[in-house]
Amino acid sequence: MIIAVVLLFSGRVHDVPYTGDRGVDVVGAILSALGMGGVVLGILVWEDGGGAVGALLAVGVGSLGLLAWWLRKRKREGKPALLDVDLFKSKYFRLGISSQTLQQIALGGLMIALPIYLQMVLEYNAMQAGLSLAPLSLSMFAVALIAGRKAGNRSPSKIIRAGFFLLALGVAVLIPFVPRVHSGWALVVPLLIAGCGLGLLVSQLNNYTLSPIEEERVSEAAGVNSAGGSFGLSFGLAFAGAIMLASLSLIFTNMANASKVLSPTEKTTVSKGLEKNAEVMTNTHLEALLVGQPADVKAEILHINTTARPKALQLALLIPLLAALLGLFQGFRMTRLPDLEPSAAAEQMLGG
Repeated sequence: MIIAVVLLFSGRVHDVPYTGDRGVDVVGAILSALGMGGVVLGILVWEDGGGAVGALLAVGVGSLGLLAWWLRKRKREGKPALLDVDLFKSKYFRLGISSQTLQQIALGGLMIALPIYLQMVLEYNAMQAGLSLAPLSLSMFAVALIAGRKAGNRSPSKIIRAGFFLLALGVAVLIPFVPRVHSGWALVVPLLIAGCGLGLLVSQLNNYTLSPIEEERVSEAAGVNSAGGSFGLSFGLAFAGAIMLASLSLIFTNMANASKVLSPTEKTTVSKGLEKNAEVMTNTHLEALLVGQPADVKAEILHINTTARPKALQLALLIPLLAALLGLFQGFRMTRLPDLEPSAAAEQMLGG
């Protein structure tokens, strides 16, 4: 359905003639892939308990640093580069692309934490979990359409600030709800609030980011903006998932060690098992793994699992909350700048 809609409106996307150098910056492309890929892969390896986390993160961060140096060097030499570093001279562009990345980090964090909560804690199937998350996606879609059409002369920066405020509010309300609700219906209101915030952001961020860009550079700027958003989404998914599993392992181990029911041998077994493979699992799955265990041991481990999972998911939700609060700070910085009219090329590219 989504692909059909994209194809239907593809004729509204107009090409902007490019007159620059068509050479390919192979080194820049490699450093970019190593940088963003190394950071995300390092977090994923940490999430899975791998031992090469530090090396991968060092490669990622180091490659991003080298990329910045390389792009400046190519610019000074007048040679084609992966992207024009002069784009970042615009404060509007820097604020816009960083806000786009923060929005996607928040979305990625929500998209990993909430489905796991619904499927592993409430034991929903995939369809039930998807329906429970529908208020978030539907409100985001509806508000984006309405705000895009009805914004009029309203300040884009103020709309962005309001979007981050609603997103932070929705996530903040979700966090204390997590250990207390027994149905996805209880999450409808905070999901609607967060979805409305995301919708406001979707309606304005691209226009804001591309508004100061000249016509001949808007395609390049849009590509950089898209890459930042994609990196943010991947980072949010990976980091929130890693925080969730790491905190689950820590909480479960601490509760097991403090238990007066489990024997020292059982405590050691639990700790070693979690160090090797921390996993969020349903109580039904855990009961199947504990078949044959004494009733008191089985009840104790199920109690620990029931208590630890919501706490771990609450900690995972701190990632989208922090991203939304940082975005809100960016929103206040945006409102201190005068609003710009979007360039004609940016409006055509975004379907305006």
